[in-house]
Amino acid sequence: MGWSCVQSAVAQSAAAPATPNIFAPSSTPADSIYHLSLFVLALCAGIFIVVASLLVYAIFKFRRRPTDDGREPPQIYGSNQMELAWTVIPVLIVVVLFLATARVIHAVEDARFPASTTEITAVGHQFWWEFKYPQGFTTANELHVPVSDPSNPTPTHITLMSADTDHSFWVPKLAGKTDLIPNRTNSMWIEPHETGGYVGQCAQYCGTQHAKMLLRVVVESQSDFNAWVAAQRKPAQSVDSVTRGRQVFETTACVNCHTIAGTNAKGKFGPDLTHLMSRETIAAGAALNNREGLRAWIKDPETAKPGSLMPAMQLNDQDIDAVTDYLLTLH
Repeated sequence: MGWSCVQSAVAQSAAAPATPNIFAPSSTPADSIYHLSLFVLALCAGIFIVVASLLVYAIFKFRRRPTDDGREPPQIYGSNQMELAWTVIPVLIVVVLFLATARVIHAVEDARFPASTTEITAVGHQFWWEFKYPQGFTTANELHVPVSDPSNPTPTHITLMSADTDHSFWVPKLAGKTDLIPNRTNSMWIEPHETGGYVGQCAQYCGTQHAKMLLRVVVESQSDFNAWVAAQRKPAQSVDSVTRGRQVFETTACVNCHTIAGTNAKGKFGPDLTHLMSRETIAAGAALNNREGLRAWIKDPETAKPGSLMPAMQLNDQDIDAVTDYLLTLH
C-alpha cells in the first residue's frame, strides 16, 4: 500500500468517529457557539428575505410596460425617513449581534472550574501536537479526556503553548478554535457530554504541512480514563525478541528527539514514544499506526510530510525492520 492509500485510510478512520461539525455540538462551549450561530444565521436570513423581497417588488412594480411613453418617471431626491431607517436599523442589528456575541464570549472565557477539572497542557509543534498531563507523562496527537457527568461536571482545561510558530487548536464539536502563539500562554476548555472520538485540526497556517497537523480527542468514561492514565504512567515494556531494534534505536539520533521512559532516550523535540502503540495514528494523523505505516514513516518521513522536521535516518532495510518491530511493542 502506497502513502496515498495509507492517508486515505487514515482520513476514513479519523472521520468515522465524529466528522467535524459545529452544528452537532457535544460539549458545553461548542453548544454555546452553536446556539449563537443559529441566532446569527436566522438574523442574516431575515435580512436577506427583506432585501430580496424589496428587490423583487421593485423589479416587478417599476418594470417597463408596453404603454410607457419612454419618458423617465418623476424623480424624488432625498427622504429623511428612509435615511433614518437605513441608518438606525443596521446600527440596532450590529448592537444586537455584539451583545449576543459578548454574552457567549463572557460565558466561555470567564467560566469557573470545579476542583474535579482535568488540567492538560497542549504544545503545538511543526507539525504535531504534544500533550502534557499533570500525572507526569506526555503523549502526542491524541488527547484523552474524561466525559463530563451533568450531575458532577468534570470539564477539561487546556493550557495552550507553541514551540515554534503560530498554531490554532480546533475541535469543532467540542469548542471554538484558540490560537497558540510563541512566548504567550492561552487557554481553552471543553466539557464533553458523550464518549467517543472527535477529530480536530490546526486552524492556523503554520507551514508546508499545516493541512496534516491533525489531532484526535478521545473521550472516555472516568474509569476508562483513569485506567488509561495508569497505563501511560508505566515505563515502556519491550520483549527480548526485539533487542536488536532497541539497540538500533538507542544508538542512533532517534534518542536526541524522542523519549521512551525506562531507556536512555530522553529527547524532547519529537513525540514521546513510551506508549506509541496506544495511539491510532502517527505523524499527527498522516498515517495509521500499524507496521506498514510505521515502517514507511521511519524509512522516509519526507514522502508522507514534506517539510517535516523528522529526518530519514538512512537505515538499511534490516535495521528499519528491527526498529519497527521494537516500536510495535511499545504499548
